[in-house]
Amino acid sequence: MAKKNAFYAQSGGVTAVINASACGVIEACREHKDKIGTLYAGQNGILGALHENLIDTSKESPTAVTSLKHTPGGAFGSCRYKMKDIKDSTAEYERLIEVFKAHNIGYFFYNGGGDSADTCLKVSQISAKMGYPIQAIHIPKTIDNDLPFTDCSPGFGSVAKYVAVSTKEASLDIASMAASSTKIFILEVMGRHAGWIAASGGLAADEVGDAPHIIVFPEIPFVREQFIAKVEQTVAEKGFCVVVASEGASYADGALISGSLNKDAFGHQQLGGVAPTLASMVKHSLGYKYHYALADYLQRSARHVASKTDVEQAHAVGRAAVEKAVQGKSAIMVTIERGQGKKFSWSLGEASLAKVANVEKKMPRSFITKDGFGITQKARDYLQPLIIGEDYPPYKNGIPQYPKLKKVMAAKKLDTTFDG
Repeated sequence: MAKKNAFYAQSGGVTAVINASACGVIEACREHKDKIGTLYAGQNGILGALHENLIDTSKESPTAVTSLKHTPGGAFGSCRYKMKDIKDSTAEYERLIEVFKAHNIGYFFYNGGGDSADTCLKVSQISAKMGYPIQAIHIPKTIDNDLPFTDCSPGFGSVAKYVAVSTKEASLDIASMAASSTKIFILEVMGRHAGWIAASGGLAADEVGDAPHIIVFPEIPFVREQFIAKVEQTVAEKGFCVVVASEGASYADGALISGSLNKDAFGHQQLGGVAPTLASMVKHSLGYKYHYALADYLQRSARHVASKTDVEQAHAVGRAAVEKAVQGKSAIMVTIERGQGKKFSWSLGEASLAKVANVEKKMPRSFITKDGFGITQKARDYLQPLIIGEDYPPYKNGIPQYPKLKKVMAAKKLDTTFDG
């Protein structure tokens, strides 16, 4: 079989460790020179393929590639672009195949979350339909930790660590001021339908009764009266109350506590504003002075406090994607499988994209306390190992050093352009 080139792209919201996966892909492709020629990276995700904006990763030095392991953001640029359904429009997929043919690309590595898994599946389907073989492998990534068939999603462990650390530190601040000033602190974290990130705030507690005192999950219908009563009770007992709230929290009828009417490119409602909404409820009902914070992009870009476990897993799934591709596999997602022993361990496996695409993994009810405001020991046992270990980036003059890549563009071979 003639040697084929490969294409790698990053999709959706980036993480503190997605570039570690990119590092793994590049390293593994270079080790398989007998089967893989040039690895191209899409500039700004799948749009790089559609617009034939391909970055030639062979121009990057080994040192630069290694530096990706400790660099946050998306080194090659990401995007929120949803491919249309094949039945509705084949134009996008025909364009992909046209570009892939022009550059002799036979391997497709897509690094992203649930929507990316769906895109990767569609690429594998259209390649078969059009008679141009593409081995499509999905590399998992999502801070929401909601991908199915994998113990966890690379990117989540570092966000969990950031949220747990921030919750603990902020709670000490509030405890210091509560006697004469602020009594309520609310940290808003990401999480559309799944409360994994919010749950990780619970790791800040060393003992029962420690902050956070309340966690607001998307999986538990929000009841204002119960929330206010819990806040009032906590302040009476502790003198202050720390809350970690998921942006996707909603009422029993499905209405978000707070949300925009705007939607992103994937069709998801833009979220945000839960913290000020909850703070307003507390102010009007109880009159307590409050402060709130939105972790927002800080939580997913905080490479300086990344989980070592997360970094290692992100790097490993990138390498594994290439290994599985050269073995002839396609239309699969690389998975992380937790060992059964008492000591935490993990290995890599795979799952069919037909089963992964468009499926969300939510928090099990057994991970949430009976009152709906905290995490159980079972949740703690699951979450704790994922934030273990420190993997600090190199520092210079007190600031982390994040080298920039050359990002040399490959020459275009097509006369046509993509209008989408």
